[in-house]
Amino acid sequence: MSVKIRLQRHGKKGKPFYWIVAADARSKRDGKFLEKLGVYNPNTNPATIDLNLDQAVQWLHNGAQPTDTARAILSYKGALMKHHLDGGVRKGALTQEQADAKLAKWLEEKAGKVTAKKEGLSKAQEAAKAKALKAEKEANDKRAAAAVEAAKVEEEVAEEVAVEETVAEETPEVVAEVAVEETPAAEEAPEVVAEEAPAVEEAPAAEETSEEKEA
Repeated sequence: MSVKIRLQRHGKKGKPFYWIVAADARSKRDGKFLEKLGVYNPNTNPATIDLNLDQAVQWLHNGAQPTDTARAILSYKGALMKHHLDGGVRKGALTQEQADAKLAKWLEEKAGKVTAKKEGLSKAQEAAKAKALKAEKEANDKRAAAAVEAAKVEEEVAEEVAVEETVAEETPEVVAEVAVEETPAAEEAPEVVAEEAPAVEEAPAAEETSEEKEA
């Protein structure tokens, strides 16, 4: 029976995660499997991989062939390295202690690289967050300045309107005062005419008196 080490999809739409399984090469991708070897979650950064190293290496010793993605995962976790070192031990090129020491050193270096990557990602995220906060602060300052300017303009407009209303309220009083001052002069004119009228009527009386004297 040909055995493959491959990924079996799980999770929901848009956020899948995978089981690393040893399965019969003839079975469907998400069908029955012989053994679950670990979990691969690509939704995190960096991706989360939980692998049973000894079991994965044992399947490699038994002739299981990993798919391309599974091979990359096994290499990343050191399964292929251990498989290679175990071959050297079987051939007598290495002792088991030497193989274990080399594997431990390789895993330590790999862990240091992973840690450095995580720290780099953390710094990048912090820098991006600081940049976003700075941009948000600048935007808030601009909005606040615009609000102050708008309030200032509204205040100036309100003052202008108040001045115009004051002028409009004072104008009728001035007109009324002028009208009151002009009214007595207009009323005095008939009195002058009334006083001059008797002088015109007295003329006949004077003529009658001269006629009486002649008679």
